[in-house]
Amino acid sequence: MVSRFRLVFALVVVSGFLPVASAPAFASLFSFGGSQQVRASLVALDESVQPGGTVTVALKLEHAPRWHTYWINAGTGLPTTIAWELPEGWRAGEIQWPVPSPIKDHQGNITGNGYDDVVYLPVTLTAPANLAPGTTITLKGRADWLMCADVCEPGGADVSVTLPVLAAAPKPSALRAKVFATPPMPEKTGSARVTASRAPGAKNVTLVFSPSPVLSNDAAPHFFGRDALIQYDRAQSAKIANGALLLTLPVSDSYEGDGRRLAGVLAFTDAKGVWRGYDIDAPVSLAGESQSRATAGGISTRILLLAFVGGLILNLMPCVFPVLGIKILGFVNQAGASRRKVTLHGVAFTVGVLVSFWALAGLLAVLRAGGEQLGWGFQLQSPVFVFALAALLLIFAMSMSGVFEFGLSATSVGGGLQTKGGYAGSFFTGVLATVVATPCSAPFLAPALGAALAMSTGESFFVFTAIALGLSTPYLLLSIFPGAVKVLPRPGAWMETFKQAMAFPLYATVGYLVWVLAGQLSENGLLMALFAFVLVALGVWFYGRYAAPGNSSKRKTIGIAGALVCLLLGGLLGWPRAAAPTDIVWEKWSPSAVASAQASGKTVYVDFTARWCATCQANKKLVFSSDEVNRVFRDKNIVALKADWTNKDAQITAELAKFGRSAVPFNLVYKPGEPEPVVLPELLTPGIVLDALK
Repeated sequence: MVSRFRLVFALVVVSGFLPVASAPAFASLFSFGGSQQVRASLVALDESVQPGGTVTVALKLEHAPRWHTYWINAGTGLPTTIAWELPEGWRAGEIQWPVPSPIKDHQGNITGNGYDDVVYLPVTLTAPANLAPGTTITLKGRADWLMCADVCEPGGADVSVTLPVLAAAPKPSALRAKVFATPPMPEKTGSARVTASRAPGAKNVTLVFSPSPVLSNDAAPHFFGRDALIQYDRAQSAKIANGALLLTLPVSDSYEGDGRRLAGVLAFTDAKGVWRGYDIDAPVSLAGESQSRATAGGISTRILLLAFVGGLILNLMPCVFPVLGIKILGFVNQAGASRRKVTLHGVAFTVGVLVSFWALAGLLAVLRAGGEQLGWGFQLQSPVFVFALAALLLIFAMSMSGVFEFGLSATSVGGGLQTKGGYAGSFFTGVLATVVATPCSAPFLAPALGAALAMSTGESFFVFTAIALGLSTPYLLLSIFPGAVKVLPRPGAWMETFKQAMAFPLYATVGYLVWVLAGQLSENGLLMALFAFVLVALGVWFYGRYAAPGNSSKRKTIGIAGALVCLLLGGLLGWPRAAAPTDIVWEKWSPSAVASAQASGKTVYVDFTARWCATCQANKKLVFSSDEVNRVFRDKNIVALKADWTNKDAQITAELAKFGRSAVPFNLVYKPGEPEPVVLPELLTPGIVLDALK
């Protein structure tokens, strides 16, 4: 509890930062009842009290014009407090804080976070079980606050409310809906993705909210931190990129915590002009922290070693290994008997490979830089990136399994280049070796590309350099010791076995990426992505079956066309769609959630569903992809609750039994003021749902 001393102390501190009002101006300030500038009362949000149950009351603060009180993190000032004087056995919960607003001075500078006009601060109280029905109970407390306009002064009032004790559960009062909308309470983020990141030593935190709850910066998005991590009075920059809202939040110079969590409220003005917000509580990832530890702890050395070994493995691919000795003999033929010239040809070849991989790393660096400008700082947090990478790895894995072969004709191009004289010919042979290796080695390069996009630019260059050195080292060593060509194992069936065995780590990677997608997509979105992967696999099989080497041109055309159609359909079906601000946010069903929403005077839609229910999935795809249905849910502020029966749930089973049901789908609509819900048919259409919501 905040003491009177602290309130007076805060008054002194705050007044030091505010312009001092003249005596006449102070005397002319508006006041309620001639006593103070903020009037307080305690109102009940339930009509009665049930023994052992809960009752919600709210501290109502009515502010005179230009006066304000403060939020839980006041900035400059102190939050409102309530010291309860409750009968024995009663327990009081914490104040439920509505969405605050930035408090500004005459120059437009932010001086704190708080409320003006009329605000309700709800508190839930728990009654003892020994209350006697038929009696009344008086709930008392002492409210204290700091109120400011041009000057600040402490305020306080003794508040109370009397309620009857009844054996039945309490009914919500007519005031409840207004209380929770004036201003509204922060909402849960639901299915939205919220991330926070901070570079080591950086003076700001980046908050990403996807999909963006606003369409433009005109909505004035603002983050209110619950602790001192974010400096409350500094400007916050906002932009919308790739359907996500990005807020750059300044870190307080005086903050002494570890800064590992970002907690607070993201507030904004919605399309109806209502100031509302979302509760935010997200871990703050320190971008680049792992790379810094890697450099200090030697982990980067292991990464480079693995990249080097990966480059060596590329030489064992069927389209690379057979020509390894041939290329070395080509160097020898060009250089004659001079060991020095043979070695220089090997060096020129190695430089050609290095330049090729550096060019690839540079291209990725450019793409990465462009992505960061668009807010693409953490690629694996993008479901589009994860989906595309998983599909690409699936294609490569199926190639390594022998379902189809990348064209091998590129290997003959190397023979034409290496016949060119001089070190330039060896250099370009090295360049071409990278291209020649790509058809067979792409399954190994794809993970490297994905990793490079997640690394810093400098580290990705080192990784690609290690891969290039791994690929070129056998050439360089054999050019120094050409006699060692004799000890190379003969090409044979073992290479195909090795290649197919290497496909399974890629399948495992695809499985991991699908698991990542499961945390990024809705249930329906994940189902469509899985079907898309089936279509991708079908396209790969189609290509391998009909476009194989030796087939007629007609069969190859059919194979290529069929593969393209399947890949296109797979992309259209499973491509992750950025959630729109109008998308319905589903919350978990429970009887209490239904009761709470009804008590707030809201329409409630309940969907009893399960993942194994095909009809349920069809209903979702048909109905809740409708723009009209989504618009009605948004405009009417309908509470959407999902009762997921995928696994056994006794509570859901019991609820279904109440309505004589033992299967899903089952959909209900609870309308304000109507005790019984509207039961919808099993097969839904947008029209059926819209009619039920009228």
